[in-house]
Amino acid sequence: MRIVILGGGTVGRWIAETLCRHHSVTIVDTDPNKTRSLNNELDVMAITGNASHSSALFQADVLGVDLCLAVTGQEEVNILAASITKEMGARRTIARVTSDSMLDGSTFDYQWHFGVDRLLSLEELTAVELAREIRNPGSVDVEHVARGALKVQEVYVTAKSKLVGRPIKEIDVPAGVRLGCISRGDDLWLASATDVLEVEDQVLLIGDDAAVDSFRDEIQKDRRKLNVMIAGGGFTGVYLAKILDPEHYSVTLLERSPERCEELAQKLPTVTLLNIDATQRKRLQEEHVEGIDVFVACMGEDENNIMAGVEAGDLGAKKVLCVVGRPDYALLMSQLGIDKAVSPREAMVEQVKTFLNEGAIISHTQLHEGNIGVYEIEIQEGSPACEHILANLELPSGKCLIAAVVHEGQVRVPRPDDHFAAGDYIVALIEDSAVDATLDMFSVTGR
Repeated sequence: MRIVILGGGTVGRWIAETLCRHHSVTIVDTDPNKTRSLNNELDVMAITGNASHSSALFQADVLGVDLCLAVTGQEEVNILAASITKEMGARRTIARVTSDSMLDGSTFDYQWHFGVDRLLSLEELTAVELAREIRNPGSVDVEHVARGALKVQEVYVTAKSKLVGRPIKEIDVPAGVRLGCISRGDDLWLASATDVLEVEDQVLLIGDDAAVDSFRDEIQKDRRKLNVMIAGGGFTGVYLAKILDPEHYSVTLLERSPERCEELAQKLPTVTLLNIDATQRKRLQEEHVEGIDVFVACMGEDENNIMAGVEAGDLGAKKVLCVVGRPDYALLMSQLGIDKAVSPREAMVEQVKTFLNEGAIISHTQLHEGNIGVYEIEIQEGSPACEHILANLELPSGKCLIAAVVHEGQVRVPRPDDHFAAGDYIVALIEDSAVDATLDMFSVTGR
């Protein structure tokens, strides 16, 4: 595939180092020293120029490029550059952003307005990875399907749930929710009307935020609330605090800046905010870190995170997670008593890899080690999906579940009588054996 990376800084270089091994990569950066270094050290073509200027984009040959990643240090430049490259003919474009207002489509939908395929935040991706380790270690990251507008959660069926022993067809599933798949032991399959839920089954729920929360509570009846302590009130810590549902997690956030604490008090009403330095052992003792289920260190500096994590683990925190950027540090974590090191670099690179697809597929993530993938598929002009309602599409029976549809920036769970339009896209759970047959319904060229 041909890939253009706009921005040759730390993030751009991370991505280029991984992708240039198997793809043709071009990098654009304003700093001639960076482009010279990239040309000498990586198997890429680096060009000196401004990512938001059409002249530099023409020189990088973005016309018809498979994927363009705008990852400079300025989010406004990234959105503008990604929008221009999309208009110039790039098949898929991704823009890196940092502020939460750019990701919040409730006030203004930057992604849809500028025609960008995806907005990605390094800090949010890191927070999602941390949340995954807290909620269900080893699960797949599907938080970003449908532009992050749908809630996706994997939940366990508890013994006190009224749904145990009942077939799904007899369960009153909310209109805004899809039961995606069921995991039982080593088996994973798409949920069907005849499936009967058992204790310890793991169920993937996809749908509207409130509807998923309500139905999740029916499945995870009386599950114990976990105590989570987050060290660091930066973007990553705040994203993580927002992701963790207050119904199931009691979150305490430690921040050394009193001004930042006051600011966050307005944004995080359900979170306990403490103005303390998490690297000081005495302060952690005073806040009874020994009773914490999960301690998360995400203060910005690797050394501070490691120091706080080691102290928390030594004082009795049951599980310790740290954000660590340097790969050589990550290798030392288990020796220091830290359960998991989360790398922002790996989080970004793994998310970018989901976009390395051809044809109608926008992104693809495989669930666990099983044979089911989560696909975002763009509906192409002239495809069967443009001619028939959903109920009349010849989709592989029992092997494909359409979980969501996105139309003009609006995301919702589809209905059987839905008509699709070219440019819409769907989120589907598909068994590997049925991918080609499903794509035939939404594209004119198949895979």
